[in-house]
Amino acid sequence: MVVIRLSRGGAKARPFYNIVVADKRSRRDGRFIERIGFYNPLAKGGEEPLRIAQDRLNYWVGVGAEPSETVQRLIKQAAKAAPAAA
Repeated sequence: MVVIRLSRGGAKARPFYNIVVADKRSRRDGRFIERIGFYNPLAKGGEEPLRIAQDRLNYWVGVGAEPSETVQRLIKQAAKAAPAAA
């Protein structure tokens, strides 16, 4: 089964997450199929806190990939922010 989930990066106490498409059996920060975005919970000022490639997200969901609960929340957050940016 293929899932869309967060993969943690960054330093201690400074998290940064990549939004990746991965096999459910692989480790959280291990092998992944494709990186489709990122989430920076500590973004300040002009930094971009969230980016998701909507075309790739739609493709993977279309072929059966399931987003995790957290990624599902971030997708909704990105959808709210997208009309304001357009």
